[in-house]
Amino acid sequence: QVQLVESGGGLVQAGGSLRLSCAASGRTFSSYAMGWFRQAPGKEREFVAAISRSGSINHYADSVKGRLTISRDNAKNTVNLQMNSLQPEDTAVYYCAADRRVDGSWSAAPREYDYWGQGTQVTVSS
Repeated sequence: QVQLVESGGGLVQAGGSLRLSCAASGRTFSSYAMGWFRQAPGKEREFVAAISRSGSINHYADSVKGRLTISRDNAKNTVNLQMNSLQPEDTAVYYCAADRRVDGSWSAAPREYDYWGQGTQVTVSS
């Protein structure tokens, strides 16, 4: 069982930055690839970024490449999402998720993820 708690959301102007964090419980954090997803009102949940168990591989949605950076610290059981150059279309609830899989792999499919946090709201004003 893994419990995930996101933090760091808020209101920011276009062009600004936010850093989201996700704290995981349990002693098996390094057994999970981690992902960030987001869901805007009236839209389906969409993939944002993922990172492999060791942190050696990461992947981003095309819409966020070059602006968002995912990282993890297995010693601290945390995964972070640094978000720069935010735009109004980035407004959504952001979720972190854990996916138990072999190292070196990742997934963009929400159905592959075993555990989810409660989400944190990010609002970008124009």
